[in-house]
Amino acid sequence: MPKKILFLVGDYVEDYELMVPFQILQAVGHHVHAVCPGKKAGEKIRTAIHDFEGDQTYSEKPGHNFELNADFDSVRPEDYDALVIPGGRAPEYIRLNERVLEIVRHFAEADKPIAATCHGPMVLAAAKVLEGKECTAYPAVEPDVKLAGGKFISLPADKAHTHGKLVSAPAWPANAEWMAQFLKVLGTKIEA
Repeated sequence: MPKKILFLVGDYVEDYELMVPFQILQAVGHHVHAVCPGKKAGEKIRTAIHDFEGDQTYSEKPGHNFELNADFDSVRPEDYDALVIPGGRAPEYIRLNERVLEIVRHFAEADKPIAATCHGPMVLAAAKVLEGKECTAYPAVEPDVKLAGGKFISLPADKAHTHGKLVSAPAWPANAEWMAQFLKVLGTKIEA
């Protein structure tokens, strides 16, 4: 049975962490909506491509313009089965929006599946839903996870971690494993 999945995004969300999972979830038949605070369906957000080129942190290049397909102000979290929070710089911004935090708390309190990657767990930390949970993220987010009462799981960039219904990953190189684990949590069956 197809699920209805909500993506919480903002400008400068990491391109691969938005586009690839968004398309994977649609490809297997789920209904996917992407929303951004202050924006409506049909408006676009800028994405960024982050890469690991041997510096102390990632580099950033312009990504695609991504068209939102739902209105943030119309979101009713009870209408959705699962939540996805991609990374990039967007989580730093959207975690300041109280409505974003209310939406995240709904999914956590209702024990619905949540997938977060890279800097996405910053939103979970701000919503105070990581207490007692295991979570991985981009290494710079480790203090946020710990300060929110979560247990940070250090993994290579291409690995993902599932704790209950929370599926997390450090960065876009983990997209395949992150989405495979998320699809399992969703109960999605793929047949050849």
